Amino acid sequence: MTRTVEPTSPALEDLLAVVAERRAEFTALRDIPRDVMEKFRAAGVYRAATPKMFGGDALPPRQYLRMVERIAEVDGSAGWMASIEVAKIYLAALPLETQAKLYSTGPDVVFAGGLFPMQPAEREPGGFKVSGQWRFASGCTSADILAVGIRTEDDKARMAVLPAEDVEIVENWDVVGMEGTGSHDLRINGVVVPDEWTFLRGGRANVDEPLHRYPAVPYAAQALAAVNLGIARAALDHLTQVGAGRTGLTGAAQLADRPYARIAVGKAEAALRSARAFFYEVTDEVYATVTSGTPASVEQASSIRLAAAHAAAVSFDVVRTAYSLADISAISSGHPLQRHLRDASVVPHHALLTEGVYDGAGAVLMGVKPAPGYV
Repeated sequence: MTRTVEPTSPALEDLLAVVAERRAEFTALRDIPRDVMEKFRAAGVYRAATPKMFGGDALPPRQYLRMVERIAEVDGSAGWMASIEVAKIYLAALPLETQAKLYSTGPDVVFAGGLFPMQPAEREPGGFKVSGQWRFASGCTSADILAVGIRTEDDKARMAVLPAEDVEIVENWDVVGMEGTGSHDLRINGVVVPDEWTFLRGGRANVDEPLHRYPAVPYAAQALAAVNLGIARAALDHLTQVGAGRTGLTGAAQLADRPYARIAVGKAEAALRSARAFFYEVTDEVYATVTSGTPASVEQASSIRLAAAHAAAVSFDVVRTAYSLADISAISSGHPLQRHLRDASVVPHHALLTEGVYDGAGAVLMGVKPAPGYV
């Protein structure tokens, strides 16, 4: 392989080793234990999206996405847990005074949340009274702060940020892919959240740094798609490095000696690396634009979303190819390709990465108005 392995550090290599050793435990627990999450913290995952003005790294998107991709190569759930750090860029829409309080004890704040279903919030003096239950709060059991989606009386969709102790975690994560993400429900009963701890999701950032000029919602889609790029790389590498030389159970020729298998592997390699190249090409182009002080255009934001959705879809196809070419041992629940297949199937189901993105991108490319909320 000629792929790069940046970024790296002793702390990141330590994290990758621990994830490799304990990934079966994540599946069994349907969560990642706090002591492992501390390894994420040590590796800089939880300061990657924290503004530099508050002591964070505010990593360039390529660097952060490569970190997510590397972790996902080892385990999809761990990669997903790293990917949700991207949601902290939304917090830049909070007032600067609120952000200063948020990061007062350091930049490594662990943030998680559940956006949907949006719940109506009652106006109270100085804030909103928040009640309801929200789905898919990945990483909530280790979070320092949690956010939930609310709809205010002016019909605006906002996020309300609360200390973890003010939120009940309903442990109901029971799935067949990304089991280790602990994406439980959140429940809140009548907590008043001050105005200064609410913000418009994807709203204008109050932090003027290059990362926080990068399109926020498209960036969130990229972080999730990077997980599938890592999973696909791992699945294809397993097939070519481990499975290709095995003789079939029936005594059939080893996989590497079968022309149809070689053709399929070649096509999968080309498809994955092509999608990945587009993914990072767009990333670098848009980041260069916002770093120069020019806002990202609608066309650029759409290109990010298109590259992310395409990467997620192609990666899933690559994993399915690897799984279908493998011998019958791949049906075992503990087989790496079985785990990769389950995890990779989840990513394209995310609302930011569905087939509808192609429709939105096509609309922008053809000069017509995309569906509301696309960019």
